[in-house]
Amino acid sequence: MGALSIWHIALIVVVALLLFGGRGKISSIMGDTAKGIRAFREGLKGEESSEEAKVLPKDEKDSARS
Repeated sequence: MGALSIWHIALIVVVALLLFGGRGKISSIMGDTAKGIRAFREGLKGEESSEEAKVLPKDEKDSARS
């Protein structure tokens, strides 16, 4: 029970190939994650600016930009 059988080793090899094989899958996953976080932050910034536009009257908008 304590020793690794051929099936355990084969499973470890398959998992390692899935993670590290073929054009840097981990780096592409991390890049996609970073793009998603960046898009989420930009979306939050867009909501803040639209809320400010709704709250501030026109005269206060002009003074807030200066």
